Amino acid sequence: MARLCEYTSGIIRNTGSKLHIAGGTADHIHMAVSLAPSMSLVDFVRTVKTNSSRWIHQTFPRLADFAWQDGYAAFTVSHSGLEKVVRYIELQKEHHHNATFEEELERFLQRHVVGYDKKHIAG
Repeated sequence: MARLCEYTSGIIRNTGSKLHIAGGTADHIHMAVSLAPSMSLVDFVRTVKTNSSRWIHQTFPRLADFAWQDGYAAFTVSHSGLEKVVRYIELQKEHHHNATFEEELERFLQRHVVGYDKKHIAG
């Protein structure tokens, strides 16, 4: 995961955006990013997924079947809340000892009163 996060950091820098932190588990990655003003979210996600997938396939031939999921979740955070998000990502593995990614995402969406369709959360 560390190598993937390092490589992804370079992709993000090349978009003109700033990666504050990235971390993940076996089935997903969390990133705190300040997007470049000219970068749309959909273009950013597409760029990161496309380039990191290519790198994974070239670097780890045994992962030839690797693919990111079709969707993603993205949330905005104020500058004053960034430190809390960074800390959350640092402790991500601990969070997932108590709940799956899907359970945690659902709780987050419910807590912040964000509408969603459960079929889009299934892993």
